[in-house]
Amino acid sequence: MANISSGEAKKRFDITIAGETNLDLILYGLPEVMPTERELLASDFKITLGGSSSILAHNLAMLGSRVGFISQVGTDELGQIALARLVESGADLLLVPSRENTSTGVTILLPHGAHRHILTNPGTMAEMKVADLDMAYLTSARHFHLSSLFLQTGLQPDLPQLFADLKNAGLTLSLDTNDDPSDQWSGVLDQLLDSIDLLLPNEDEIKRITRTATLEQALDALSERVPLIVVKCGSRGAVVQQGRSRQRVPSLQVQPVDTIGAGDSFNAGFLSSYLTGKDPLRAAAMGNVAGALSTLKTGGTEAYRDATLREKFLAEHPIV
Repeated sequence: MANISSGEAKKRFDITIAGETNLDLILYGLPEVMPTERELLASDFKITLGGSSSILAHNLAMLGSRVGFISQVGTDELGQIALARLVESGADLLLVPSRENTSTGVTILLPHGAHRHILTNPGTMAEMKVADLDMAYLTSARHFHLSSLFLQTGLQPDLPQLFADLKNAGLTLSLDTNDDPSDQWSGVLDQLLDSIDLLLPNEDEIKRITRTATLEQALDALSERVPLIVVKCGSRGAVVQQGRSRQRVPSLQVQPVDTIGAGDSFNAGFLSSYLTGKDPLRAAAMGNVAGALSTLKTGGTEAYRDATLREKFLAEHPIV
């Protein structure tokens, strides 16, 4: 993708995304041990934009990419809050309708000690189908991305055909499965792996996808099927697998406030760079910067909403 033709450059969007929009409700300061039937006190509470797809769309747009986003929300107040946050980013929301008789999805995050509970009511995120997607809109970009594969239960049955149609229209494709609540890692995933140009898992996810014990085994298993794999390894940075080449890109060391959404923010940084023609290693370095930035405030988008913090941090960590 280093050489972008003039025809591609005239596309309306750099990237289109289809996926979920919801809110994250986050309770901080909970005790490490959480007994049932007791009233446990938190030290703080935040409402932030949630959903891997919407965090990606928001942060990509904040980084300057031209983003077209297809999603759905309910007619409730949660949906209106989420849309207001997305509007701020500059992502195109022409095809984000409010769906009657369905609530906006919500995720409740309970960080406590070194771990966190993640509880999700899917709401509209499980309702959207491929038939709801506008192909002309999707193909008005050079690239298409899908996140949260296993939460998009309405989309799943027709995704193989959608990916084939998008490839035939000349788009490149990327996928971040995120977690599978059922822990089965099956269904349409196997078919999609042979269609995509780029896979963006974290280390635990790629081992679960391949049912292997180590990252090296997982990359060996997938490298013949997926041309480019970029694995997020948290504080240990990222690993880039392209063909037979495997290289580690060190992380950017910061003191995190909150790691919620850091992986989605890494995706935003990687894609914002890669879609301008940067090589995968420099794009992964930008992914590390973007992920680190997101950890400086609560949730996955609050650091990006702070223009002063965002611009200062990016200026201090340029990728050349």
